[in-house]
Amino acid sequence: MNKKIARKSLRLAPVLLSLALCFTLLPGCSLDYLMTDARFDYELDSYDEFSEDEYASSEFAEPDNYGSWGQISEPVVRAENWQLFVHNSPFKLGEPFPYNFPYEEEEYMESKYFVVNYGSYPSLDGSTVVVPMAAEFARQHLGFNDPDANDFASFSTTASAYRNLILKTPNNETNIESKSIMCHESHPVDLVIATEPSKRELKLAEQRGVTLVTKPVCYDAFVFITHKDNPVDSLTLDEVRGIYSGKITNWKELGGEDKKILAYQREEGSGSQTGMVNLVMGDLPFADSETVKTVEGMSGLVKVVTTYKNEATSIGYTYKYYIDNLFKNDDLKVIAVESVAPTSENIRAQEYSLAVNYYGVIRGGEETAVGGRFLDWMLSEEGQRSIKQAGYIPLTDYDAK
Repeated sequence: MNKKIARKSLRLAPVLLSLALCFTLLPGCSLDYLMTDARFDYELDSYDEFSEDEYASSEFAEPDNYGSWGQISEPVVRAENWQLFVHNSPFKLGEPFPYNFPYEEEEYMESKYFVVNYGSYPSLDGSTVVVPMAAEFARQHLGFNDPDANDFASFSTTASAYRNLILKTPNNETNIESKSIMCHESHPVDLVIATEPSKRELKLAEQRGVTLVTKPVCYDAFVFITHKDNPVDSLTLDEVRGIYSGKITNWKELGGEDKKILAYQREEGSGSQTGMVNLVMGDLPFADSETVKTVEGMSGLVKVVTTYKNEATSIGYTYKYYIDNLFKNDDLKVIAVESVAPTSENIRAQEYSLAVNYYGVIRGGEETAVGGRFLDWMLSEEGQRSIKQAGYIPLTDYDAK
């Protein structure tokens, strides 16, 4: 049995037991009904409808598809001419010690399992789009091979990562499967690497009395995507707002074919949706759910935009690094914004209007703690070189100097 799945299964046991009891004891309660997607259909229209604890425990805050790896289809491996930049790292894991499961080991596990304390290395969590960055850090500081680095860089996705940081809860995605090691489950997240926090996350931090210290660590681009057969190559920001507010509904109005626009958005709390609101829509409301449909997960949006059923009439949004490196699709086309394409040169020069940063985020007052020290390292020459080696656009390109 896959150890990560086994570990997840133990956490899901109470839920599965409840479902079984419902199916067995309640008249008219069918398994088919229980397994529908109805539990995901609700919308959280306002943070104010929920208390802090309700937000913290809600399914909305749970990672989708068991975390970021459920949204990645491409192999994450070290660069072809990979270089080691870090020597004698001060960031090290503690020594592993045996872990005794509450159930019979022979029934659930193939081998002895160990737990490792984080030692002087920070507990990281974050957005799907920065998983390769975290894997590169594990190669640099911990000497991990690619599979172990990827296991260690298991993130719970943006909304859940911010929740873990604010509430001081652990990222339980992390393990080192080849060594039968899981990281200590009581250690709270020290540092989030992610897209910018949403209004919902900022409000949760405020209610918890937590200040979020955010520092940009690299560049990327927020991009609009469509099917490759769509003849429209560029949109203005006003045209994008017109589409998503419901004022523009046909590609003919934008110089395209006489076909209805199928617009897709992400779920609230995702990094992509926060980017769309903060960068494009502002206070302008989205059109109703029949006009602009919501798709869960970064991979889900790419799939639905490029499906043949949409006949090149769809539009959605994501981040450039994601579609370039983590979920490639030959049927996808990136739409220029204001006639400017999101090339690395245009992003760095801020000529592309939707250039963005990814951020290192810690709790206020912890600037000299392990999370703060690691964030400082990320902004150092070693850190920026490591970030570039992972395929991102660094804030400072030391190779260009």
